[in-house]
Amino acid sequence: MMTAIMGPSGCGKSTLLHVAAGLRPPTSGRVRFGDLDLVGLPERRLSRLRRDMFGFVFQSYNLLPSLTVFDNVALPLRLRRERGVRDGVMTALATVGLAKRVRAWPAQLSGGQAQRVAIARALASRPRLLFGDEPTGALDRASSEEVMAALRCVVETGAGVVLVTHDERVARLTDRTLQLASGGLSKADTPISTPRRDA
Repeated sequence: MMTAIMGPSGCGKSTLLHVAAGLRPPTSGRVRFGDLDLVGLPERRLSRLRRDMFGFVFQSYNLLPSLTVFDNVALPLRLRRERGVRDGVMTALATVGLAKRVRAWPAQLSGGQAQRVAIARALASRPRLLFGDEPTGALDRASSEEVMAALRCVVETGAGVVLVTHDERVARLTDRTLQLASGGLSKADTPISTPRRDA
């Protein structure tokens, strides 16, 4: 399932995302991932959870300009000394439609392509849940649609996607929308529209 978090600036969208992803602790309450409560979890175990279960995509692509598309996607796998790096990278790039750009440099990519590489990098680690903080925020409409199509492909691999967005058009491509106001949940719609399965 793909869930969008929406609301006016300053209402707590990114804060909610960061708390849900274990990037910052809540001031009160609990954060559960399955049967696991993230609150009070030792930092080493929390880091391992984020590494093994979560993927992250932000508005800034955070691609290393000195590395090719292949090497950008492979980097976290190599840091973890995983086996089958090539297969993992190629599967992730094929999922987002960029298998033919493995030798390209980040400077040669459009904004939508660069963000899809960032999604592939997160996807290569086979996360159970992918978090996106305004992943289409810096993109034009066509590039935003490219990125949303890639995120839909992530969902089809069996992973969940939670993203912050201010764009109604982006939210309409998700399965569920949470509306925040004044730091709290004001409304939840399931679904807000029929998701585009062919996206």
